[in-house]
Amino acid sequence: MTKIGREDIQIISQHSNWSSKSINQLLKRDIYNDQTAWLKFLRLFFIGLGICFTTAGILFFFAYNWADLHKFIKMGLIQGLLIVITLVIVFSKIRLDIKQILLTGASMLVGVLFAVFGQVYQTGANAYDFFLSWTLFITLWTLVSNFAPLWLLFIGLVNTTIVLYAQQVAYNWEPIFILTILFVINLLFLTITILGKTFIEEIDPPNWFTNILSLAVVSCSTMGICLGIFDFEPSFYLLLILTIAFYGLGIRYGLQQKRSFYLAIIPFSLIIIISALLLKIADDWSIFFLISIFVIVSVTVLIIQLIKLQKQWNQ
Repeated sequence: MTKIGREDIQIISQHSNWSSKSINQLLKRDIYNDQTAWLKFLRLFFIGLGICFTTAGILFFFAYNWADLHKFIKMGLIQGLLIVITLVIVFSKIRLDIKQILLTGASMLVGVLFAVFGQVYQTGANAYDFFLSWTLFITLWTLVSNFAPLWLLFIGLVNTTIVLYAQQVAYNWEPIFILTILFVINLLFLTITILGKTFIEEIDPPNWFTNILSLAVVSCSTMGICLGIFDFEPSFYLLLILTIAFYGLGIRYGLQQKRSFYLAIIPFSLIIIISALLLKIADDWSIFFLISIFVIVSVTVLIIQLIKLQKQWNQ
């Protein structure tokens, strides 16, 4: 049975003789956050904030005392912290969510360890090697953690590795081809995230995670198509076909699942693409005025339609 929402309670109360006392009891039980929920949120928030500050403190510690530390101390401190955190995660009986936060902090320390190693021994490796090693060594932790922030870190490292590889090794890769690769990879992660729950019950990503992935996919497609309009490349056709397919499926998914986020970012991307096309067609200065009018009108119409659609869903 689908959980009743705040809008459902409001609609039922307007068209029935439901007493205010019963409504308030239901709101407190199923809608409002009680003291336990707030304490859980604050506990996780401060633990996560503490892990972030601790990692930042370690970075600043090495940056400030780099010249005075022996190389064995530099390596030993990071490795010791990683060992301690790993032992706590494996053998302690603390809550699973706290273990996941600690594992995310340990994954960040892996990057610090590789950075320190590269500075101590001056390996001469490219920057993409650093991020590639960081990504590979936290892959297993990411797979077993089932923790959205750690997955977000992992996906960010994958994207960074590809971009740096294109800049430092694959010099012949054109910008549109790079954006096409990023588009496909992020779309693959998004597809697995959305469809994974169908096959694996443990996969239940929060909405903010899928929204960030969707925004990354749409950003890559928008930038790639706009670049292709002004500077054509062969890979432009591939990106255009994939974008049309994704936008169509994204609109359909947003309507079926009542996710207004997809119905907002995809039309907004189309507005940007059409504006770029208008700018390419006409070189006269008056086209800027036409584009401004087009953006204002299209965004206004988009907002009005989204509001109407949201009201229909609420009813």
